[in-house]
Amino acid sequence: MDLYAIWLAALGELELTLSKANFTTWFKNTAISGFDNGRATISVPNTFTKAWLEKKYHDQIVKALKHVTTNAIREVSYRVEMRPTFAQDPAQSSMTSDPTFSQDFASSGASFQRQPEQPLDDTALNPRYKFDGFIVGKGNELAHAASIAAATNPGEAYNPLFIYGSAGLGKTHLLQAIGHHVAETRPKAVIRYITCERFTNEFIQAIRGGRINEFKDRYRNVDVLLVDDIQFISGKQGTQEEFFHTFNALHQLNKQIVLTSDRSPKDIQSLESRLLTRFEWGMITDVSTPDFETRIAIIDSKCQAKKYPLDAEILRAIAGTIQSNVRELEGALNKIIAYHQFKNLKPSLETVQTLLQSFVPTVVKRNITPKKLIEIVTVYFDVPMEDLLGKSREKRFAHPRQVAMYLLREDTKCSYPAIGAHLGDRDHTTAMHACNKITEMHKTDDQVKRDIAAIRERAYSESST
Repeated sequence: MDLYAIWLAALGELELTLSKANFTTWFKNTAISGFDNGRATISVPNTFTKAWLEKKYHDQIVKALKHVTTNAIREVSYRVEMRPTFAQDPAQSSMTSDPTFSQDFASSGASFQRQPEQPLDDTALNPRYKFDGFIVGKGNELAHAASIAAATNPGEAYNPLFIYGSAGLGKTHLLQAIGHHVAETRPKAVIRYITCERFTNEFIQAIRGGRINEFKDRYRNVDVLLVDDIQFISGKQGTQEEFFHTFNALHQLNKQIVLTSDRSPKDIQSLESRLLTRFEWGMITDVSTPDFETRIAIIDSKCQAKKYPLDAEILRAIAGTIQSNVRELEGALNKIIAYHQFKNLKPSLETVQTLLQSFVPTVVKRNITPKKLIEIVTVYFDVPMEDLLGKSREKRFAHPRQVAMYLLREDTKCSYPAIGAHLGDRDHTTAMHACNKITEMHKTDDQVKRDIAAIRERAYSESST
């Protein structure tokens, strides 16, 4: 039994239901260390992680392992165990072992001044995220070309470069590929990769600890600044102020700035106009869902990396079933490989199609309450609940409110009077107008499509656990 492959597939399913930070924090350096009579033992690095997995994630872990092994694993226990360092940590390779996928499992903050002979480690950029491993298709060719231009001539081609798109489509891969290329071609360059969340946390800690000048030096004395998920700067006035000055300091010195986001700059709620203006100075490009041919190329590339070839008809079946979420594409492939290795079977179209049934996009049929859906909308758009339910007609409140009405109508089948009642006791004609408006926007506005898809993904991944 290939315990590594099984744990890899289980992690792939777990990642779809957890935030990036939680997945990286709690599942790094974990593995299946034993299996006997339906019971798997998970090795963990310390007692704190053991207690947390037992308390918070046990049911999800058991569910994932049952799923990928077709109930061969029925029970799970945990053991603190000092294990040799993996050549490839399962938690880092679950969805990311293939460089065609965008999720970041390296430390969220990384800085280095690297000589060519110095290898990247797990505190720096993910070594798998390089340009030569990125699959280019119609949905990402412009973002790919712009990234290469920025990496080849940092500070000169596109500055800043702003890459946006839904989760799991390659933004982080391109961001880190720029860092790798600059490090390889300009060994003395100082490169800093950081998530927006980490930037905010470090800023807060610097203020509390009286180390603000140290913080400024850390981010203003670099040649390339790579910031992931910049949308999380929304509503954080102090962080926006500091980032504004950091941006200005670097831009004036022609230092390269690259940002990623799940939405375009103008769609980031509560973003100061001066930052919006600066984000739009350089080039803005998006990455979109890969087409059928690109999905086949991604799967084939992954199979080659794993030395696990699949027939062309199986590749087509996977690519045809999973169309919107690249992480789910990776998760399906991991499950297929783990299942057939566990059963010691050669993959066939019949067995693969059976396994793919769990990935058929019917999640909208799962139960979710109107209250929960509204809560997810407020979190996604970073709008306080009282403002969403309130009377303000400002666009930053009105648009999320209309999206919530649309989703209540489409996904919970609420009547118009019920929708109005859920959203601040509004008249049913208001709900009807909102639903019609968002329906039309959903046909023509790519950002609205991405927003609704992202909200649904979050809603139904949470409702299924």
